[in-house]
Amino acid sequence: MPTSTAVAIDFGQGVSDAWRSVITFVPKLVAFLLILVIGFFVAKLVAKAVNKILERVGFDRVVERGGVKQALARSKYDASDIIAKLVYYAILLITLQIAFGVWGPNPVSALLTDIVAWLPRAAVAIVIVVIAAAIAKAVKDLVSNALGGLSYGRVVANIASVFILGLGVIAALNQIGVATSVTTPILITVLATVGGIAVIGVGGGLVRPMQQRWEQWLSKAEQELPQAKAHAQAYQRGREDATRTAAPTQQAMNAPTQQMPAVAGQPTPPPNGGATRGY
Repeated sequence: MPTSTAVAIDFGQGVSDAWRSVITFVPKLVAFLLILVIGFFVAKLVAKAVNKILERVGFDRVVERGGVKQALARSKYDASDIIAKLVYYAILLITLQIAFGVWGPNPVSALLTDIVAWLPRAAVAIVIVVIAAAIAKAVKDLVSNALGGLSYGRVVANIASVFILGLGVIAALNQIGVATSVTTPILITVLATVGGIAVIGVGGGLVRPMQQRWEQWLSKAEQELPQAKAHAQAYQRGREDATRTAAPTQQAMNAPTQQMPAVAGQPTPPPNGGATRGY
């Protein structure tokens, strides 16, 4: 008889613990689902608002000047759509972080916390790349226009543009924390490859052809140097002529309107508006 009583007591305690666990779990589940639903709708609304604001302020036109339009030529999204998508997924990650926090400390919540903490650095890296692309595009146009009369002007412009864009990419990778693990080995590999090709090629019998080619390049550059100077001087003279031409017009627009003096030989109109007095 005592044994059956002990078994009944243990069974009742198990049911009570299970029921207590269910009662504790259901509110957490409801809160988890409610946070997910609210976060989803908030992410949708904020993404649409960001897209409309960026389109209204002309963000796409500014980004297209930086050469990003060519990179997105085959994509169905433009720059503002991509930024809106990034904002949407960022809000979803924050929502997931808050939702999983309802269950207390867990590996998923810790992972989401690390990702959310990394998002600001990713946003700064994107801004760095966009600014570097815009600067590279501007430098390319400037160098191309300045050295347009030279045969190697386009090559110099492309090299300058790629160099600036590469610096921007390296800075962006450094911002997100992968510079030491990715960029350094890549740079070392590229430099070692270029150096090895140069050493093997030059040491293997390309000394004379390379010497002749360098002589041709230097001779051509020496011949085109006066042309480049003349091009720069003509550009400067054109700016000075345009400034001198615009100065009198600006002065005439700023000068106050004065009454025209009477021309000699013409009668001065009577003060009463032209009516003559009869005698």
